[in-house]
Amino acid sequence: MSDFNNSINVKDFESTGNQDFYKTFRDKLIDVEQFPSIYSFKFIVKTDSNKMEEVKAIFKHPSAKFAEKSSSGGKYTSITIQNYVVNADEVIEYYKKVAEIPEVMML
Repeated sequence: MSDFNNSINVKDFESTGNQDFYKTFRDKLIDVEQFPSIYSFKFIVKTDSNKMEEVKAIFKHPSAKFAEKSSSGGKYTSITIQNYVVNADEVIEYYKKVAEIPEVMML
């Protein structure tokens, strides 16, 4: 488990089913984070796709700040989004919306 600055990495969770994953993730969010807060979401997309704009379109809160960084080969771009959230359930809802976009990797 990543434990740098109390951060939670979605990839750290192994589960057999979707509901188990989100329950475990929610429990961990409640244990580690303080809400309401600014939460950092991280994703990776192929640079030559329109996926980045699709991801950004989900985060409409006025607090949303976006940072992008290209991979060394330029094939992929990571997106960090800092966005105000009220609680763990809102964090999960954002991840569920992004999960509907094909070929987006969640970190």
